[in-house]
Amino acid sequence: MAVHRPLPRRLVRGAVSLLLGLSLWWPRAASTQQRPAADGSALTAELMRLASSQDVKGFHVGVEAIEIDTGRVLVAAGEHQPLNPASNEKLVTTVTALALLHPEHVFETGLYATTSRGSVIAGPVVLRGYGDPSLGTGELYEMALELKKQGVKRIDGGIVVDQRFYDEQTTPPAFEQQPNEWAYFRAPVAAVSLDENVVVGMVRPGGGESAIVQFWPPGFVDVEGTVRLSDGGGDTVRMAPGPADADPKRMKVTVGGAIPRETRAIPHVKRVNDPQLLAGYALKAIFQDMGIEVRGEVRNGSPAAGTLLARHRSLPLAALLLRVGKNSDNFYAEMIFKTLAGEHAKRPAGSPDAADLAMRFLAKVGALDAGVSVKNGSGLFDANRATAHELATLLRWAYREPAIEPELLTQLSIGGADGTLHGRFKGEHARRAVRAKTGTLDDAVALSGFVLAPPGRSPVAFSILINNCKGRTAQARGFADRLIEKIAKELWGG
Repeated sequence: MAVHRPLPRRLVRGAVSLLLGLSLWWPRAASTQQRPAADGSALTAELMRLASSQDVKGFHVGVEAIEIDTGRVLVAAGEHQPLNPASNEKLVTTVTALALLHPEHVFETGLYATTSRGSVIAGPVVLRGYGDPSLGTGELYEMALELKKQGVKRIDGGIVVDQRFYDEQTTPPAFEQQPNEWAYFRAPVAAVSLDENVVVGMVRPGGGESAIVQFWPPGFVDVEGTVRLSDGGGDTVRMAPGPADADPKRMKVTVGGAIPRETRAIPHVKRVNDPQLLAGYALKAIFQDMGIEVRGEVRNGSPAAGTLLARHRSLPLAALLLRVGKNSDNFYAEMIFKTLAGEHAKRPAGSPDAADLAMRFLAKVGALDAGVSVKNGSGLFDANRATAHELATLLRWAYREPAIEPELLTQLSIGGADGTLHGRFKGEHARRAVRAKTGTLDDAVALSGFVLAPPGRSPVAFSILINNCKGRTAQARGFADRLIEKIAKELWGG
């Protein structure tokens, strides 16, 4: 089971809105995986002593730390052992995207029509997208407003959602390992996605004895059941997918339970099972809200290009990657990962093509290691295999690339300051000097990134991957932190 991420705040706003190279087990690792420092430096010797401590007994660990300027290996043990990298896989997605799509890449979404006359669009309005992970209901309102400004009052052919940029596989690889998980953190992907393909159900007191239940984005969810108002107690609201005979093109949610009469609106965030028409139904509801009549149904299709009526362009890729690095956003990672295939492999874009592209990129930059396997772009569930040598080598390469290094450092969490590292590395040497990506699953802990250095010293690229730590993730994380703190102290301690 994956560790749940904090609730994406934009969704609620929108609604209301180690090293130790144990090849397998501890007794074998000390004699077969650990190796003495080539240069005999005090730091390396200290790191190797830490690597052989009882702190990592029973763990499967791989670690490598490299001076970026010189390529000197400070410590390496189990560095070629393939392990589950958890969200450290997002580093592969991020660096590959920065290198192949480039930091300035933007994602476009447009409204098109093939036939129109004055205030009436005789055919359908086509909503076509190219994998924008940031498209929200607000952007649909802006595009719909453009049509209203152009004098459109009626659409006779319904709304067509053109998903041709991606293939029809909306569930990323390995996400099927938790098929009944309805939480937002494992939302599906589509070329035209909206609000990260989740819906927010707002439950609030209303007139009478029943609460009002409304979902955002509008137009897609049919609600069945009742939430009662109670005079005391807490929130006991239940939400479940609708019955099997529900309209497959829409989403039905069955609700129950109760909320206190005096409570404020309570958000409930759920992923959409099939996102392919989510944006289309939301757009239809928005048009109707603006007084534009829509005749005809919402459907998928791939019509001819037509005339561009309105367009939204996302923020640059470098800005979107902040969600991947600092917030470890799985949805953004999978969308960007799949877009790699659409822009640099073939269309419609598929995750296997993106994985092949990432593997070839790793080989090109000298980071591909035996046993490495790329399946999805987020690291969620048990899909990918990485080695500490692979990730440390990739990070060193990225740091030495002028077009990538500043963008990569910007999107990584800052030790003791923000992102998933805001509560770690608060000491005087490591605070703000550590820039890294965290990773946590039930049986995996990972930390890979950089220790920045003062003038005259070389920064360090590092990767620590720990598996077989179920029930002891705090212990594994503490070990990784101590290792990096020692490097930071050596660089900044004077």
